[in-house]
Amino acid sequence: MKPLRRFLDRVKPQFEEGGKLQSLRSVYDGFETFLYTPRSTSSSGVHIHDSIDSKRTMIIVVLALLPCFFFGMYNTGYQHWLAAGEAPDHFWSLMLYGFLSILPKVVVCYVVGLGIEFIVAQWRREEIQEGFLVTGILIPMICPVETPLWMLAVATAFSVIFAKEVFGGTGFNIFNIALVTRAFLFFAYPAQMSGDKIFVASGSVFGFGPEAADGFTCATPLGQLATGGGLDVSTWDAFLGLIPGSFGETSTLMILIGAAILLITGMASWRVMLSVFAGGFVMGWIAHTFATPTYPVSSLTAVDQLLLGGFAFAAVFMATDPVTGARTNTGKWIYGFLIGVIAVLIRTYNNGYPEGAMLAVLLMNAFAPLIDYCVVQSNIRRRMRRLNTKIS
Repeated sequence: MKPLRRFLDRVKPQFEEGGKLQSLRSVYDGFETFLYTPRSTSSSGVHIHDSIDSKRTMIIVVLALLPCFFFGMYNTGYQHWLAAGEAPDHFWSLMLYGFLSILPKVVVCYVVGLGIEFIVAQWRREEIQEGFLVTGILIPMICPVETPLWMLAVATAFSVIFAKEVFGGTGFNIFNIALVTRAFLFFAYPAQMSGDKIFVASGSVFGFGPEAADGFTCATPLGQLATGGGLDVSTWDAFLGLIPGSFGETSTLMILIGAAILLITGMASWRVMLSVFAGGFVMGWIAHTFATPTYPVSSLTAVDQLLLGGFAFAAVFMATDPVTGARTNTGKWIYGFLIGVIAVLIRTYNNGYPEGAMLAVLLMNAFAPLIDYCVVQSNIRRRMRRLNTKIS
């Protein structure tokens, strides 16, 4: 790495003030700080010196996502071979098929999203922010594997521009960018983003893999229930994730491994995670207790509600977003619990939309500041009463 370091040091003056490439300084700074920990430190005042900056934080989150990503590769190949009417091939064939299926989507998301952020950074003469390092991999993981690339590009551009940059960029957005992308796709292209084929890759990829059988149907378990079909998935299969669904959301086991990485490294709030699962479990138990044939999803047990769909993924990777979530400790409990409750409410009592985690997180993103405000004001009133009592 020393030759690379020497090269960067040699060309750096060209990007400084007065250099030939000074207009591209933010681009140089983005690459340099991505590869190396910044050398600059504060010279006065009270500061905490730490090598963990936002880029390193984002990289740890990406590492936590990798178990879900790799399992998604395997499951994509596994579901495709089943749809083709063939026994699943050996492990590496399934992994290769899944990798070839997701690679174009990851590339499109990063090219579009990072491209917009580079342009905005140059326009504003600011440093390039690194929030999209996580968003760029989250978007393809929460979308169906058959999402057309052009739709993914349009949705990514929309969310980065209108849900992020217009608010000021990384750290200023009030809604989770990946979920805004998913919501845009769902509401802008409902016909293409629903049904029983969108969640399973149907054709060969770059000439690799068998063609799916004509007329195959592979609805998600929640989709089957919502349309009046029975649930033919065991709790164990739902936990492992060998079921149709969005690319990275099916395996609760892999999601929990990612959760452990986030919690051990201190990158996510255990209060939010725990409260989301608690809210979902309580609402799932209530719905199951008062189950009715009118709402087939209400027949699910509380545990199955947590394992199916995007619930667990939202609890671990979406609700814990520190930018769009609650900041106070009490607020985190309230915020997470309501996400769990609302997610199960939506998926259970809206047969036309058999998934509620996305809308639940986005809704609570909007209420997070209000929750924190109420918590802070409650603390102020309590302390004022205590102060007045001592004075009197």
